[in-house]
Amino acid sequence: MAATLLLAATALPAAASGEPRSSAPDDRVLVFSKTAGFRHDSIPDGIAAIKELGAQGGFTVDATEDAGAFTPGNLARYDAVVFLSTTGDVLDAGQQSAFERYIGAGGGYTGVHAAADTEYDWSFYGGLVGAYFQSHPAIQQATVAVEDRAHPATSHLGPVWERTDEWYNYRTNPRDRAHVLATLDESSYQGGTMGEDHPIAWCQTYGGGRAFYTGFGHTKESYADPAFRRHLLGGIRYATGAAQADCRPERGYRPLFDGTSAEDWKQAGPGGFTLDTASGTLTSTGGMGMLWYRARELGSYSIKLDWRLSGDDNSGVFVGFPASDDPWSAVDHGYEIQIDATDTPDRTTGAVYGFQSADLAKRDGALNPPGEWNTYEIRVQGERLRVWLNGVPINDFTNRDPARSLRRGYVGIQNHGEGDEVSFRHIRIKDLPPRSP
Repeated sequence: MAATLLLAATALPAAASGEPRSSAPDDRVLVFSKTAGFRHDSIPDGIAAIKELGAQGGFTVDATEDAGAFTPGNLARYDAVVFLSTTGDVLDAGQQSAFERYIGAGGGYTGVHAAADTEYDWSFYGGLVGAYFQSHPAIQQATVAVEDRAHPATSHLGPVWERTDEWYNYRTNPRDRAHVLATLDESSYQGGTMGEDHPIAWCQTYGGGRAFYTGFGHTKESYADPAFRRHLLGGIRYATGAAQADCRPERGYRPLFDGTSAEDWKQAGPGGFTLDTASGTLTSTGGMGMLWYRARELGSYSIKLDWRLSGDDNSGVFVGFPASDDPWSAVDHGYEIQIDATDTPDRTTGAVYGFQSADLAKRDGALNPPGEWNTYEIRVQGERLRVWLNGVPINDFTNRDPARSLRRGYVGIQNHGEGDEVSFRHIRIKDLPPRSP
């Protein structure tokens, strides 16, 4: 077979670097840092850093320790509220009620470090932050495993992040309620009590709004660290709605492509994919061809994968086609979920190519632009094919063509042609029960 994978020694093109775009010019963020318990001496550094990030990212930042700011009228001015190492009971009943209504109306929340050491008797807040603080060992270096590298808070990181901070143990594991972005390797430091699954950063939709929490940020040095600053910026951008991400809880998926090897994949047709193990990506080159997962034919399943355009590029994900070294077999006998920044409605991002357009209003609201990562979930059960973009359902298609069937088949990713550079990472799958007739 023709060579299919080119080992890349260089980074992706500058156009695909994933530098975050600016927020809307009228976005506004409130930083709240009132403490009723331990007070972190890094709070001034955190406020200064967030103001600098706002100036760079195009959003306005106000900072306060006055709980009187939590009124319906004042909170309505803000796209997100950052709880920056707050501790203890910092809001009274009326202020809590105002904040609950704010989140219910679509407001955003970002919790930093000791935000998990706050409001233990307010159940709404406990659900919003995701987990309460329990204990911590001394400040030390630890290894962070980055689980989700499509979220704007973690897309710039490699699979492993070595850093020094104060590492919280939490009273509960948030994984069943929130989408975990990063975990701690407890074998890499002393004092962890949560075992093999120790989340340290996560996100979720909650009560009508968006929530992001990071356990990083105890030390003053954190706020001068470019990697942490970008992590914090990405969390704020998600909370304000300036960046989209799939923050639904995720369990039970196994990797089809983990970023290190594509040995279970095979190229059909010309062109290929560049494997960059440093960034864990497959990037299309030349074409028109397809890289397909040959290890197993699939029946009823959910497949998730992260993808990024570098510009006005073209690619897609094929499902439900028979094994073949001819990429046109997938076109003629399967279905393509399209990836394309500009085309007709039935041939652009989220469409079942040539058959059914995505819900364009939902698609446009969920879509990150070229240069930023997006996440597809493609769910196949029986002859039904559904598509989620960054956690939002955008297409629901049923096959009625007797010459095609979604009940059995293979999956693949397309390399469309010269000049079309689309990157993929973190391709994973979960088997589902068959759909009833």
